[in-house]
Amino acid sequence: MNKEKAKNQKSKRRVVRTRAKICGTSERPRLTVKRTLLHIYAQIIDDTSGRTLAAASDMDLEKKDLSGKKKSEVAAMVGTLVADRAKAKGIESVVFDRRDRKYHGRIKVLADNARQAGLKF
Repeated sequence: MNKEKAKNQKSKRRVVRTRAKICGTSERPRLTVKRTLLHIYAQIIDDTSGRTLAAASDMDLEKKDLSGKKKSEVAAMVGTLVADRAKAKGIESVVFDRRDRKYHGRIKVLADNARQAGLKF
């Protein structure tokens, strides 16, 4: 139990350290990505007003689209979806928040596809 508790505390410290350097404004909101073993979530947040402006996850996608896909392919679809929803709300540039994760794997794929769909980081 102590190992699990220490692991969670380390993760929370990494999140706080990352968030100390990143703040989303109304002109340039924050794109935050949360990854679990099964799912991936992306939100665009305006920190000054504390509102979520756009969000997307793999649960928003059709089940038929996800069958037989790798997790990185699903992350790419979520990146495109969140970028499309942001563009529909008039958001063109964001600050990327990777939380406590390294910028590689599914996090990187999501960010790259959001860029290709038109978001500026």
